[in-house]
Amino acid sequence: LLVIWLMEYDPQFQSTAATRLPIPVISTHALLGMAGLLLWGAYLLADEDRLAYATIADLAVAVALGLTMAWRWIGVYRTYRTAPRRDAPATRVLTVPPERHFPLSAVVLHGVLAVTTVILVVVTVLTD
Repeated sequence: LLVIWLMEYDPQFQSTAATRLPIPVISTHALLGMAGLLLWGAYLLADEDRLAYATIADLAVAVALGLTMAWRWIGVYRTYRTAPRRDAPATRVLTVPPERHFPLSAVVLHGVLAVTTVILVVVTVLTD
């Protein structure tokens, strides 16, 4: 999703179709996701409880940002999901926010994998 957003993001067109997903939010979400993976790997290697709790805290912030972006993406998806009218001129170009190009299946799969990850991490920590 990050790659699609980066490919479609064009600052020149932000006045006509501004993104609803600011760069700091997307970047922080991605970095926290990667940091959580590294923390979890360190926990599995070192078996130190503080690393497990750091992973949960990291994932909590990543989840909050992810839910914020999902909520904003739903608005964009609903606004721009309709196809152009048949009587619209063929030369008309519809400028849409870059996140409109996210495939629905990719967003849903990302969410399902994220929820699964959080549940597995929390269950592992609580039963350890």
